[in-house]
Amino acid sequence: MGRVTRRRRVIRLGRQGVAARPDTLAVEEPLEVRVAGHPLSVTMRTPGHDFDLAAGFLVSEGVIRGSSDIQGIRYCAGAVDDGTNTYNVVDVSLAPGVAPPDPSVERNFYTTSSCGVCGKASLDAVRTSAFWTVHDDPVRFDTSLLEQLPDRLRAAQPVFDRTGGLHAAGLFTADGELLCAREDVGRHNAVDKVLGWAAREDRLPLTGTILMVSGRASFELVQKAVMGGIPALAAVSAPSSLAAELATDAGLTLVGFLRGSSMNVYSGADRLGLEQAAQLGA
Repeated sequence: MGRVTRRRRVIRLGRQGVAARPDTLAVEEPLEVRVAGHPLSVTMRTPGHDFDLAAGFLVSEGVIRGSSDIQGIRYCAGAVDDGTNTYNVVDVSLAPGVAPPDPSVERNFYTTSSCGVCGKASLDAVRTSAFWTVHDDPVRFDTSLLEQLPDRLRAAQPVFDRTGGLHAAGLFTADGELLCAREDVGRHNAVDKVLGWAAREDRLPLTGTILMVSGRASFELVQKAVMGGIPALAAVSAPSSLAAELATDAGLTLVGFLRGSSMNVYSGADRLGLEQAAQLGA
């Protein structure tokens, strides 16, 4: 798996005593995304599917909506003083007529979960920059299908099997077909890799699909789902309050604590056939 994993000697303490043994770690390295040579973002990621990651980030930022908006993506040689290509810097060339990312600080703030910007500004930023709306997506999902998604996503995590140290995002159809799965040390990167795959394959907007993620559902992940036109997001852990608010505002179905037949539905219960239950809880 090349740079995705790395071996390291560790001291193991257990019932059998103390022993030195090799262990496999998930690689974490910075990736700088440039647009037309101008630095845009740096993220700590697991190498692999870097072009998908760069494209997905631009989808999340409302810059591109498909492969026709991208003229090319390449690794930058000479990213360090001796001219070595570290494969940690990618440069995206946008197609003629595609506006570059807005460099203003105010616009970039809303994409991070810890920036402290107010909730209303965050919601407004997504509402005004999304190319598509998920509110009217007529897709319906069986709760019995949702119960199977965590295991199906887990089965598509080969690097996690070796390291135990990666998040994952999987894109499924309403029938449970896995369209794309990506792993990364950052859950937001895993989602961007899925969105970037979809953009480069001209599958956006991702109507009629559900995004399954390991870990929690942050505001940032809901934002990315909305920007990709995904009508439903499920997570094995909890959402944040702002994530639930954005999901409700955008008309996205948000499911948390998805573990076996147990789950919490925070918004969009009608897509799961739970309209009456939602009215009782109103």
